[in-house]
Amino acid sequence: MRILIIEDEFYAAKRLKGMILEELPDAIILEVLDSVEDSIKWFASHVEPNLIFCDIQLADGLSFQIFEQIQVKCPIIFTTAYDDYALNAFKVNSIDYLLKPIEKEAMQKAIRKYQEFFPTAASSDFNWSSITKEMFNPKSQYKQRFLIKSGNAYTYLNSSEIRLLYSEDGLSFSLDKNNKKQHIDKTLDSVEKELDPNQFFRINRKHIVSLDAVKKAHNYLNSRLKLELDITSDEELIVSREKVRDFKSWLDS
Repeated sequence: MRILIIEDEFYAAKRLKGMILEELPDAIILEVLDSVEDSIKWFASHVEPNLIFCDIQLADGLSFQIFEQIQVKCPIIFTTAYDDYALNAFKVNSIDYLLKPIEKEAMQKAIRKYQEFFPTAASSDFNWSSITKEMFNPKSQYKQRFLIKSGNAYTYLNSSEIRLLYSEDGLSFSLDKNNKKQHIDKTLDSVEKELDPNQFFRINRKHIVSLDAVKKAHNYLNSRLKLELDITSDEELIVSREKVRDFKSWLDS
């Protein structure tokens, strides 16, 4: 897999390169470019990469100027310290928009999205309109229910009934609206990937909450948030500091 980085900040480029190779150890970083001018020259004399990571504000202008002059068919993941350019980004082959400082979880989700839509990374003849339509109007791809073992029998738990998911002593459990606790035979990481991100949010390493359960979010120590749910939990439900901004955006989406 061939990746191009367009980033004018040395340390940001170095960190981005490290994050990419951590998730995609077999990837080849073709080049790190730092300006609109150099990028236009590079595209004029090189084969298009499979994926581009591109900062928006470069030393000599906005990176959108590159794609106004060069027709690029491969997907782009934009990186920026500002969220003002999201709409423009999705007009030029963007599949994701990462705000700096980029979090590992955000990077992982962006790469998973790329792998989902471009599994072979072999063709540059992509149907962008159909891909964009599918991205923003996805089919029902999230888990609707979980198999639950009850003694020697089995039952199931509808995802819509879940109010809270949490890990305890290496095991995963759920609480429904009646505070009924049930063991789910999956890791919390695995469960998170199967749930609708519009409905569920992982507030920290140990807890995933349902939107339907959230009553209030209170300011808490060290710029964190403390949640008040419509069920009873034995633990304080704290949104970790690095997730506060995303949590607020989730509530506001």
